[in-house]
Amino acid sequence: MRYQNMTGTILAACLFVASGAHAQELPDVNAVPNQMPFNYPFGTPITMERAQALIQAGITESNKRGWPENYAVVDWSGNLVAFARMDGAQLASISIAEHKARTAAQFRRPTKSWQTAIQKFGLNYILSFDDMMASPGGIPLIENGKIVGAIGCSGGTSSQDEVLCQAVLGPPYKKDFSATD
Repeated sequence: MRYQNMTGTILAACLFVASGAHAQELPDVNAVPNQMPFNYPFGTPITMERAQALIQAGITESNKRGWPENYAVVDWSGNLVAFARMDGAQLASISIAEHKARTAAQFRRPTKSWQTAIQKFGLNYILSFDDMMASPGGIPLIENGKIVGAIGCSGGTSSQDEVLCQAVLGPPYKKDFSATD
């Protein structure tokens, strides 16, 4: 009898937890928003000097943490402006850093938002988008309300990459990175 009571209690707890997971409301993918999300106009592309300064800030933070990293800064069209690979950084992450920056610039939103859409909301169709990188560590650079480029960080875990990008721009994603100058 005691075994049946314990089994019943465990079963009830599992059903309660499972029902809570299904209670999470998924976004309505057919909803029409009043405003266009992430609708930043394009500004003057970031200069090499400013891109290199952002990368240097990232390298300084990477050195503090002991995380060798690759950094890429692109202009708003996704073309590379500056790049750095720290000694010991993972070689496969060279192209990943560039891809994260390109995705953040071209889609005008942090790459972490794509990961959230896929993992949390199951919007797997996003994976079919051309030139998509749905991994944290790519952040658009906004100056005076206009997108001027993006930074991509890769070499560690996606959460480490995200932390380093945020450290460069100031969490949580300064809307205007020029405030960091």
